[in-house]
Amino acid sequence: MARTQLRLLATLSAAALLLTACGGDEEEPASDDATAGADAAGGSADGDDSAASGGSEDAAGACSPDSLETVTAGTLTLSTSEPAFEPWMVDNDPANAEGYEAAVSYAVAEQLGYDAAAVEWVRNPFEAAIAPGPKNFDLAVNQFSITPERAGAVDFTSGYYDVRQAVVSKEGAGAADAASLADLKDSLLGAQVGTTSLASIEESIDPSDDPLIFNSNEEAKLALDNGQVDAIVVDLPTAFYLTAVEIEDGVIVGQLPLTGDAEQLGFVLDLDSPLTDCATQAVDALREDGTLDDLATEWLADVAGAPELQ
Repeated sequence: MARTQLRLLATLSAAALLLTACGGDEEEPASDDATAGADAAGGSADGDDSAASGGSEDAAGACSPDSLETVTAGTLTLSTSEPAFEPWMVDNDPANAEGYEAAVSYAVAEQLGYDAAAVEWVRNPFEAAIAPGPKNFDLAVNQFSITPERAGAVDFTSGYYDVRQAVVSKEGAGAADAASLADLKDSLLGAQVGTTSLASIEESIDPSDDPLIFNSNEEAKLALDNGQVDAIVVDLPTAFYLTAVEIEDGVIVGQLPLTGDAEQLGFVLDLDSPLTDCATQAVDALREDGTLDDLATEWLADVAGAPELQ
C-alpha cells in the first residue's frame, strides 16, 4: 500500500477514536437513585460486589477473639457473686454452665467466638460490680437489673430476661398470710444492698419501718431463717429456689407490681467498654434465634403462678 494511503488511514482511525470518546460524554449519567441504592447496599454504582460482602465480614471480624479488647487477650473473663444461687447457677459453680445465667453466659461466649476453655470466672460482690471504676472482668452476670442510675456508672447489654420481684416469708410469720401490699406495711422487711429488690420495697410497699439491708441474698435468707425479719424481697426465680430448697417452711407471699417498664436483666461491662456493642449483638442474636427462651424453659420453668399483690 502507498505511503500516502497509510497516512490517510491513520488519520481516519484517530478521528474515529476522537468521535467515540466525545460521544461517551453525551450518554445519560447514572441516576442519583441508582447511586444511592448502590451505596445503601454497601457496593458501588459500577457493580463492585466486593465492597458489599466485605462490610459484613469486617463486622464479624470486629466481634471475634482476635479483635476484642478483653482483660486477658484470647480469654473472656466473666464475673458473678460468691455465692451464686440457683436457678441462676447450679452448685455455686458457674463454670459447669448449669443454671440459667451460667448457660446464657456460655451461649454469649460462643456467639463471640470463645469456646468453654477460653472462658474464665472471677467473683465480685454485687455492689462492686456495678460501682464506677476499672473492672477485673469483661462481662458480669448476677441478676443485674438495667436502670438509668446504674447506666451512668457501667454499661449494659440488651436484656436477656424480664424479671419480677417477690416477697418471701416463712409459715407462721405474720407476713406469710399477707394478701395485699397494705398487709405488709407493718412488717419488718429486708433485701440485698443496691438491688431493685430493695428499691421495690420502698416503691411498692412503703413500710412503716425502714427495711433491713444485707450485703447478699445469703445474709437476707439467714436473717429470715433466724426471725430477724418478717419477710425478704428477691427476684421471683430466686424466691422459688429459696422456698423449695434453702428455707424450711418458706413461702412465696406474692409478686410485687410493676412500677413502670418491664424490669430486665443485662450483662454489666465497664463504662464505655469496647465490648458493649459486640456483647449486645450476641445477646440479641440469642433472643432472635430462640435460645434465650429455650434456656428459660429449661432452667426457669417453675417460676410461674405466684400471686400478684395489689
